[in-house]
Amino acid sequence: MTEPSAEQSTQGSAESSAEERILGGLDPEQRVVATTLHGPVCVRAGAGTGKTRAITHRIAWGIASGVYTPQKTLALTFTARAANEMRQRLHALGAPGVQARTFHSAALRQLQYFWPQAVGGPPPGLVNHKARLLTEAAQGMRLTTDRATVRDVAAEIEWAKVSMYTPDTYAPAAQDRDMPAGYDVRTMQRLYQSYEDLKADRHLIDFEDVLLITVGILEEDERIAAAVHAQYRQFVVDEYQDVSPLQQRLLDAWLGSRDDLCVVGDASQTIYSFTGATSRHLLEFPSRHPGAAVVELIRDYRSTPQVVNTANRLLAARRPLPGSTPDTWATPLRLVSQRPAGPEPAWNEYPDDEAEAAGVAVRIQDLIDDGVAPHEIAVLFRTNGQSQAFEAALADANIGFQLRGSERFFNRPEIRQAIVQIRSAARTAGADRADVPQQVRDMLGSLGYTERTPRSDSATRAKWESLRALVALADSMAQRAVQQGETLSLAGFAQELERRATTQEAPVMDGVTLASMHSAKGLEWDAVFLVGLSEGLMPISFADTPDAMDEERRLLYVGITRAREHLVLSWSLSRTPGGRPNRARSRFLDAVLPPRRAPRHDAAAAAKRVRPRPGRDPGTTTR
Repeated sequence: MTEPSAEQSTQGSAESSAEERILGGLDPEQRVVATTLHGPVCVRAGAGTGKTRAITHRIAWGIASGVYTPQKTLALTFTARAANEMRQRLHALGAPGVQARTFHSAALRQLQYFWPQAVGGPPPGLVNHKARLLTEAAQGMRLTTDRATVRDVAAEIEWAKVSMYTPDTYAPAAQDRDMPAGYDVRTMQRLYQSYEDLKADRHLIDFEDVLLITVGILEEDERIAAAVHAQYRQFVVDEYQDVSPLQQRLLDAWLGSRDDLCVVGDASQTIYSFTGATSRHLLEFPSRHPGAAVVELIRDYRSTPQVVNTANRLLAARRPLPGSTPDTWATPLRLVSQRPAGPEPAWNEYPDDEAEAAGVAVRIQDLIDDGVAPHEIAVLFRTNGQSQAFEAALADANIGFQLRGSERFFNRPEIRQAIVQIRSAARTAGADRADVPQQVRDMLGSLGYTERTPRSDSATRAKWESLRALVALADSMAQRAVQQGETLSLAGFAQELERRATTQEAPVMDGVTLASMHSAKGLEWDAVFLVGLSEGLMPISFADTPDAMDEERRLLYVGITRAREHLVLSWSLSRTPGGRPNRARSRFLDAVLPPRRAPRHDAAAAAKRVRPRPGRDPGTTTR
C-alpha cells in the first residue's frame, strides 16, 4: 500500500479542517443543504430554523471544496441589510469574493455596465422616489395629491410593474383591486400612463424599470446574455416566497438553460402580496425543476417551545375556503423548538386603546426591571396608525423607544445634520485622537441631544433617541479601540458612519422597538407584544377575500415567531375611554387561546374594574 505524500497529507488535513469549520456546527438538515452543491435545490425553511446559516455555509463549502468560484456565485436577497449580513457571514467563513446583492442592486449594476452596448448614449437618471413625478402627473390631471394618496398611487404602480402590467394592460388586471382613495381603475390607468410619459420625456427610469429593462436586454441580446451567463454560474435566492413575477423572469434570464440554483423560503411567511410577491414560485419549484432536491428545515433555534407551539396552532387552524387560490394552501411546516422551556404566552383584554397602551408600558417596565434590555423588546401592530398611543404611553413611563418602518435611520433630518457636522469636524481635526465620544456629545448638543432623557412629546423623544444612538455608537467604538490597544479618531468615526449610511446599517438604539408586523419581518426580540388584536385590525377590515384573510393569518404568524421567549397578546374592547365595548378579539386567537368569554354589557362597570392603579397593569390579565 502506497503511503500518502507529505503534500497529500497536508492537503487532506486542510480539507478536513475546512470541513469541520464550515460543516461541523450544522444540524443534519442544514448539512444536507450545505453539501448538496449541484442541480436545483429547494429549501423550505421555517421561522428561526437557521436558513441564512444553511445557505451561507453551503456557499462557503462549495468554494472550499473547489466546486464554486467566488466571483461566479451570486446570492440574492430582498434588503440591503440582509445582503450586508450575508456578505459579513461569508467573509467570516473564508468566502469574501461572493456577490451578495438585492435583485435591484444586481440588475442596476448590469444595466449600467451594458447600457452603452445595448442601448447607446448616456444612461438615464434614476428616480429614487416617485412622489415628485406622481404629484406633478396628478396635478396635471387635477387629481388629489395629498401625501397619503400619492403614497398609495406609488404602491399601486409598483404592483403593476412588478406584475408586468403596462398602462395598456393594467385595467383588466386591476378590476378587483382596492384603488387609492378617490380613484377608479380608469383614472389610475391614465395616471400610470402620465407618469410613464413624464419619465420618458426626462430620460428617467425607476427601480422597477431597472428590472424590466435588464430583462429586456438579456432576452433580446444573445451576446450580453452570454456574457452574464459566463459571469455567474451559481445562484442562491433567499426569501424566495417574496419574489414577484418580474423578479422570477429576471432570475430565469440570469440562469438561462442552467440549473445551478438554490432557493430558500417559507410559504407561511408570504405577507407582501400587495407588492406583487407570491409564494407560487416556491411551491411550484419542484414541478418547474424536475429532480430538484427538496429539504425542510423545521428545528427552531429562536423561540421557546411555548412560542413555537402557539405559532404551530395558529397555522394548523387554516382551512381552504371557497374562492381561495389552491397554490397558496400548501401544508405549513410544523416547527420543533430546540430551546429550553420558557413562560407561557400571556394575553390581556383592555377596556380601550388608552388602557391597552398604558398596560403594555407597565408590563414592559416589569421586563426591564427583570433584566430584559429595552432594545430586546418590541411592540408590534397591524397598522402604523396604532403607534401613537404606545409612543405616548412609553414616553409617559419614561421608557425609551424607536420607531421602525417610518423612516430609515440615516434619512432622518437630525441624523443627516449630525453626519454633516461630524464629517466637517473630522476634516478639521485630521488624525487628532481626542476624546471622540465627548466630541460627538458636544456636536450633537446643538441638535437637541442632552445627557438627560427628555420628558416631552413623542416626536422630540424620537429625535433624541436617534441622536443618542450615535452617542452610543461612539462609546462602543471607542471602547472597542481601547480593547485592541488603539485610539478612535473622529475621522475613523466619520468613516464608519459613511459606511453604515451606504449599507443602511443603523446602530442599535437602546429603546423599545415600535413597528408594524410587516416591517418586523426578518427581525427577532426576547419579548414581543402583539397589540390591537381585535376584529377589524387583525384581520384588517378590508381583507375581504379568502386569500386576503389567509395572508392576515400568516402576518400574525410572522408576528408570533419574532419572539424568542416572552410573548404577550392583547386587544381592547373600545377605541376610546368610556366608549361602547363593541369590539371582539381576533378570530385567529380562537386557535391559540381559551374560548371567548361572554360579552360585557356594562362598559362603565368594566372600565371601572380595570382602571389602572399606581404600579398596576390596567388590563384584565387572564394569564
